[in-house]
Amino acid sequence: MLNRIFSAGFTAFFLFFGASMTRAQSDLFAPGTQPQLVSNQFSFTEGPAADKKGDIYFTDQPNNRIWKYDTEGKLTLFMEGAGRSNGMYFDRKGNLLSCADEENQLWSISRDKKITVLLRDLNGENLNGPNDLWAHPRGGIYFTDPLYPRPWWKPGLQHVKDENVYYLPEGKHQPIVVDSDIEKPNGIIGTPDGKYLFVADIKGNKTYQYEIKKDGTLQNRRLFAEQGSDGMTLDERGNLYLTGKGVTVYDKSGKKIAHIDVPANWTANVCFGGKHLNKLFITASESVFVMEMLVKGIR
Repeated sequence: MLNRIFSAGFTAFFLFFGASMTRAQSDLFAPGTQPQLVSNQFSFTEGPAADKKGDIYFTDQPNNRIWKYDTEGKLTLFMEGAGRSNGMYFDRKGNLLSCADEENQLWSISRDKKITVLLRDLNGENLNGPNDLWAHPRGGIYFTDPLYPRPWWKPGLQHVKDENVYYLPEGKHQPIVVDSDIEKPNGIIGTPDGKYLFVADIKGNKTYQYEIKKDGTLQNRRLFAEQGSDGMTLDERGNLYLTGKGVTVYDKSGKKIAHIDVPANWTANVCFGGKHLNKLFITASESVFVMEMLVKGIR
C-alpha cells in the first residue's frame, strides 16, 4: 500500500511539475531522439538554407565554401570562392541569397552559380559585414549588420559606425534602417505570411518580434524572449528555434518549451529541410547535425 501511495504521489508530482515541458517536447520530437552527426570535417559552419526540394545548403566560412546536403543524405561541395558567405536564404525565385562578408556585400547565387551583387555598400561606406538575412515573400530582404572583425579583411578597413537591422526593397540598391536600437543584431527570420519579423540581439541576450508594415518598415517591437541567438528558424506551428548553446525552442507566445542538446561548443544556426521538411539541420562549429522532428518547417 505504501508503495502504491508513493507511486501515485510521484506520478502526481511529475504531472504537475514536469508534464508541460515533457508534453511540449514530445510534440516536437519523439522521446530519445538526438541530433545525429552528418560530418565534422569543417572549420566553422553557418547559414543553413533549404530549397524547395528540401536540399540544404550551408557554409564553411573560414574555408570559403558552400556545401549541399541533399534529401538522400548525400553531402557534396556546391561552390568554392563563396564570398566568405555567412547567413543564407532562398528567395521565391530559387536563388540563394548570401551575406557575403568578404567584401561586406549581399549576393544572389543562381543554380548555375552565377553571382549577382545585390548590395555593395551603404552610401559609399563599407557595411560592417552582413551576418544573417531573410527574404520577404513579397520581395525585399531584411538583414543584420553587426561588426565582427575578420582575418580576411584588409588592414585598416573602415566600416559604417552603427550596427543596424536593414531592409533592402526589391530592385533597390540602397537599404533603409529599420532598427538602430539593438546592441549587436544577429539572427533573423520572418513568418511565411510576411507579417512578423524576429531579430536577435546577441550581445544584449534578447530576441524581439516586430510587425512588418506594407512599406517594409517595422512597428510595435516587443521583447519575445530573454535570450539572444546566432541564427534562428520557425516551424509550422510558429515555434521559434534559437541557437548558441544547443537549440532552444519557444512557442508563439514566447514561452520556452524545449531544449535540444548539441555536442558542440557553439550552435551557430539552424533550419528545416528534407523531403517532408521535417529534418532539423544544425550547424555547430566544425560539425553539422540532423535531427528527425514531428513538426515541419516553413518555406
